[in-house]
Amino acid sequence: MPPSRAPAIGIDFGTTNTVISLADGQGGSHLAVFPTDGGDIAAFRSALSFHAPINDPSGRIVEAGPWAIEAYLEEPLETRFIQSFKSYAASPLFTDTEILRRRFTFEDLLSAFLIKVRDHGGPELQDLPDRAIVGRPVNFAGLRPDPELAIRRYETAFGRLGFKDIRYAYEPVAAAFFFARQLKADATVLVADFGGGTSDFSLVRFEQLGGGRVKSTGLANSGVGVAGDAFDYRIIDNLVSPRLGKGGRYKAFDNLPPIPNRYFTAFARWEQLALLQASRDMKDIRGLMKSALQPEKIAWLVELLDDNHGYRLYQAVSRLKEALSRDEVGRFSFVAGTIRIEQDVPRSAFEGWIAPELTAMENAVNEALERAGLSEDQVDRVFLTGGSSFVPAVRNIFARRFGAEKLESGDELVSIASGLALIGDEADLDPWCRKA
Repeated sequence: MPPSRAPAIGIDFGTTNTVISLADGQGGSHLAVFPTDGGDIAAFRSALSFHAPINDPSGRIVEAGPWAIEAYLEEPLETRFIQSFKSYAASPLFTDTEILRRRFTFEDLLSAFLIKVRDHGGPELQDLPDRAIVGRPVNFAGLRPDPELAIRRYETAFGRLGFKDIRYAYEPVAAAFFFARQLKADATVLVADFGGGTSDFSLVRFEQLGGGRVKSTGLANSGVGVAGDAFDYRIIDNLVSPRLGKGGRYKAFDNLPPIPNRYFTAFARWEQLALLQASRDMKDIRGLMKSALQPEKIAWLVELLDDNHGYRLYQAVSRLKEALSRDEVGRFSFVAGTIRIEQDVPRSAFEGWIAPELTAMENAVNEALERAGLSEDQVDRVFLTGGSSFVPAVRNIFARRFGAEKLESGDELVSIASGLALIGDEADLDPWCRKA
């Protein structure tokens, strides 16, 4: 048996979930698993919570993943909950945030999260290897993102865990590396990676060298800052918010002004609803129960905020998306307290709601092809990965343009992390990733 190369770890830090894979030094890898009361999980929710212990107001208890969600649901007003914070990685506007009287930079948040991931990962994550291959999107989310700033922040946070050799690979490139192991012949592959916050596309040429070796040539990358989270918001904005008062009016002396839309922008992320409940706007929202033309809708809005039903709402949204990935009509059902919103949703309606996102994704595909100087018929295979790759309207973009027979998928939620670990096990890393 040949001697093992230095072990490596692949870390897919995602907007919604984080997945970790460990190379075995023999050309294989396995996923890190996290034991929970409901069974082992490989997708660790990218969420943090902070709250002060009752007997020590100056201290703080930090949790991550499903344990952070549990802490938040138990004490929403006493817990600072943060999720999807990857969206701020490249933002120069985000410098720090105050949590329990202490300022936290992005690097602080990420390192706190990674430490808790390590702690929940058990013995195999306690003795980390020197080499980490970290995934990064082609285009970071946000307004005028600074990718070099994001990588500097990553470097600091991952360095705090003791990694000595940190390298960064585009997430769709890692997925391409994972997929390349299935190829039996030379091929030009388009990899489409759909995360929670970004959709990324890479064109890679693979050439078989024999002996299990593959030569890769990156042809082009593109990306757009919309993905699964945007789909969730479209469902809520079109299906739920109107049942909670959006689009309605209220009496103000002799006028009938519209109910402010800003009350409903918080639904873009369910954890923001607790902040809305504790904000100055809440007094005005309660006042609308007397002045709104449809006060029963505002009463539901107040109940949802007061009783912290945001997480249950987003679970209902997720169930609808899953149903519409299987069936032409899905049943949306959100029942909490006196709130009851149930409706059959045709897939065609959902696809109409997400039409702007679908257009943005297709434009990014066009950009990748143009940068590579390729036409659709010069692409041999298309590999779809990530949660939104299950959405039929997303898949149809690629089936229509490249042919359904070229589409491949599988291990949609873990292919990036597995590919990252396998890259880290390569003798020559330069074709696949770079240092900061």
